[in-house]
Amino acid sequence: MECRYCQASNAEDDHRCSRCGRRLRMTPVYTTSAAVPELRFDEAEAADRAGSIATQASPPPARRPITYQPSLFSGRELPRVVPFESIAPSVAPPLRQQSSTVHRVRTRKAIPGQQSLEFTTRAIKPADGSIYCDAPVAVPAHRAMAAALDGSMILIATAIFGIIFYLAGGQVTLSAKTLPVLAAVVAAFVIFYEVLWCLAGGDTAGMRWARLTLVDFDGQRPRRKQRLYRLASGILSLLAAGIGLLWALVDEETLTWHDHISKTFPTPY
Repeated sequence: MECRYCQASNAEDDHRCSRCGRRLRMTPVYTTSAAVPELRFDEAEAADRAGSIATQASPPPARRPITYQPSLFSGRELPRVVPFESIAPSVAPPLRQQSSTVHRVRTRKAIPGQQSLEFTTRAIKPADGSIYCDAPVAVPAHRAMAAALDGSMILIATAIFGIIFYLAGGQVTLSAKTLPVLAAVVAAFVIFYEVLWCLAGGDTAGMRWARLTLVDFDGQRPRRKQRLYRLASGILSLLAAGIGLLWALVDEETLTWHDHISKTFPTPY
């Protein structure tokens, strides 16, 4: 299948382009093979039509004259009739009550056993774990470039810390006892670097250099809470022998495990 944005060839079962990461299929196409049935008239319908034509051609029957009965009191004087207004007491018209601002809500009495019809249309929300916007997902090679730059900055910061520690009189020896300590120091620098960008609410330097930006599944900038969720799930992905990162190779949207957990993903701009 050919991408309509970058004209790259992809497999037929791919949902995203392998080069630019955009959707290959926008809207499904529905076809129908139902043929329009032919109109046929049987003999009975033809006979009914002939009968109706014959009745229309025959002259209408003569109408009988309609007689009207004259009024019993027309033309007569009724001196003994006393008007009702002359004997009725004078009644003042009722005062019109001022309309109040409070209106009662009329509730319809529910009939037991009667079902109600729902005429309101509800929006169908897509399933969780699917991207609602049309933003392209960054390809794994693009992500690796951003991660490599971030890793190099962390290594430079660790090296500067080691040089300062050595110049201050400390000694760095590699042994079975000191390796866990050195690994903990490197992990602390990694967590501090990522948490700093999460609290700042911006993308890392590697993502900016690779021209990547982090958005949520609605195409909006993620909140600070979503960035912290992404960091925590990314650490779990690394601790699980990198299985969470390899998830992108089999995912239809090329999303990693921490992308699904935080509902965020990097996109090029």
